[in-house]
Amino acid sequence: MRVGIYGGTFDPPHNGHVNICKNFLSQLNLDKVYVMPSFIPPHKLVYDNDPYTRYEMAKIAFGGISDKIEVSDLELKRKGRSYTAETISYFAEYGDYDVYLLCGTDMFLTLDEWYKAEYIFKHSTIVHAIRNNDADIELIQYKSKCYKEKYNAKIYTLNSSVIELSSSEIRDKIFSNIDVSKLLNEDVYAYIKKRGLYINKLKYEI
Repeated sequence: MRVGIYGGTFDPPHNGHVNICKNFLSQLNLDKVYVMPSFIPPHKLVYDNDPYTRYEMAKIAFGGISDKIEVSDLELKRKGRSYTAETISYFAEYGDYDVYLLCGTDMFLTLDEWYKAEYIFKHSTIVHAIRNNDADIELIQYKSKCYKEKYNAKIYTLNSSVIELSSSEIRDKIFSNIDVSKLLNEDVYAYIKKRGLYINKLKYEI
């Protein structure tokens, strides 16, 4: 079974997330994509200190797209810091799965610094979604070459036009009372307004 893992904070999940997930599913001919909200991101500051709120938004954002896309609470149930290697191990060691890990450029360039990086490369195919504005293509190519030489990495470049959005940009717009209805699923936006999310700038380091 060909399984895709799409992890992140999804704080909030936006149209860019949804678009890249659709392309991930179709281009890799995956049997299933698990959208995996993190419980505690290892290296991030997050606005919403409640991972279950992010999980609920992700379920709204990705719901109804395809029965092959599922928002998973695996990392929430595991609690603690959400390490990708541990998530991959759930699929790689306890079932007949070929695992594909979706990475943006920032993730891709630092994969060798991640917790149990060697395990990640050994037990998954890295799927790199390149942004339209990625300036340093030479660095990307260099890192790809290094990963293949050092880890015998399997790397696939997603042939997709990435929608240039960031969750931090959306949070800032909401804080500034700027309409973001065109950047989000309308039901996610309604959820954010109903819950009063992102109306202050306080960050929590967790």
